[in-house]
Amino acid sequence: MRPGVAVIGIGNMGWAIAQRLAEQGHAVTVRDIDPAREALARARGLVVAASAAQAARGVDTLIVTVVDAAQTEAVLFGNGGTGDNAGAASALAAGDCVLLCPTIAPADVVRFAQRLAALGIGCLDAPMSGGPVRARSGTMSLMVAGDRALVDSRRDLLDAMAAPVIRIGDRIGDGARTKLVNNLLAAINLAGAAEALALAARAGLDPATTLGVIERSSGQSWIGSDRMRRALAGDLIPRAHMTLLAKDSRLAVEMARETDADVALGTAAATRFVAACAAGLDSADDAALYDWLRRTGGG
Repeated sequence: MRPGVAVIGIGNMGWAIAQRLAEQGHAVTVRDIDPAREALARARGLVVAASAAQAARGVDTLIVTVVDAAQTEAVLFGNGGTGDNAGAASALAAGDCVLLCPTIAPADVVRFAQRLAALGIGCLDAPMSGGPVRARSGTMSLMVAGDRALVDSRRDLLDAMAAPVIRIGDRIGDGARTKLVNNLLAAINLAGAAEALALAARAGLDPATTLGVIERSSGQSWIGSDRMRRALAGDLIPRAHMTLLAKDSRLAVEMARETDADVALGTAAATRFVAACAAGLDSADDAALYDWLRRTGGG
């Protein structure tokens, strides 16, 4: 077996990563706050820990795949508890490594990395992109920033997780910055695709035929094709909840404000996702944006 690894947060992406690594010969321990997810992992033969600290004990790499900065902080450092409630960092040893995979603000990545460094624990800023199907096959994208020697020491693990593994640079936080830029464009493209197809439907056009034209013309985008094909087929099983792109686009707009960048299109797209969540689609797949716009016009 390869060195032990813990995956904390086995939602759609974390679960896909855990299965992929187990198949690649890694000894995988998982932890999630949802008992149903943990039951799924047990049924597949994975080791399930009772706490983040227990999951981190005895492994040399901890992969954090939760939703946001608050959950990441709770996983790593607990909520003032002791023992198994003290957080995963308390159970890691000097020289171990944490991969921070959630999409969070760059300042939070830097803050977590500094706290880990004070304990002698390495940190790689490693947000991911591509969705659970690609994560399951090891073909998602991983944007990695951090010390080159630390990256090289985990190269086998990173290559098992993703292809490509994109080296961003040494500066912690640049992985997060890159991911926010990417996800802002994803939000713009998805909001635009949903809006355009909703217009096509309201204008009496066949949306599937229109999408076929778009896919062979200048309006094509990967996320537009992926989400709109599923939306038109009525396949809205949640792979990426609406709240995720709402969060990511909000963080990107906040980064733009901090750098005095004008992101008018990004701001408009972020507003669309916030409105969809407010309309009750927060737990829906983000492909549901199309049907909502078609029915309501976004109002």
